[in-house]
Amino acid sequence: QVQLVESGGGLVQPGGSLRLSCAASGRIFGINAMRWFRQAPGKQRELVAAITSGGSTNYADPVKGRFTISRDNAKNTVWLQMNSLKPEDSAVYFCHAEILTPAFYNAWGQGTQVTVSS
Repeated sequence: QVQLVESGGGLVQPGGSLRLSCAASGRIFGINAMRWFRQAPGKQRELVAAITSGGSTNYADPVKGRFTISRDNAKNTVWLQMNSLKPEDSAVYFCHAEILTPAFYNAWGQGTQVTVSS
C-alpha cells in the first residue's frame, strides 16, 4: 500500500555533487522520521542522515558538513544533497520512513546506486 520511490543516483567524480530524492505514496496518515541509509559492498548498512517531522536533523560523522537532509511534509518527500563526494561515499543509498498507515509502518525504498570514481 505504501511505496518509497527513490531517484538521483549515478556516477560522479570525486569532489562532485548529487541530489537524491525519495517520495512516499499510498495510504498515508502521517510520516514521523525520514532517514537515509547506505550500504557498500562488504560493509554493514549504516545510517547517513535523519530528519524528524519538525525538521530536526542528525548526521553520521563521516558526512557532516558535506551532506544535507531536507523534507517537504506536504509532498511526503525527503532529499539528500551530497557535496564534496569522496570515493568512500560509494554505496547503495536507501530511503526509510516511519509511516502511519494508520499504525506505524517501516517503509524502505528500493535503493539507488551512488558511485564516486575518477
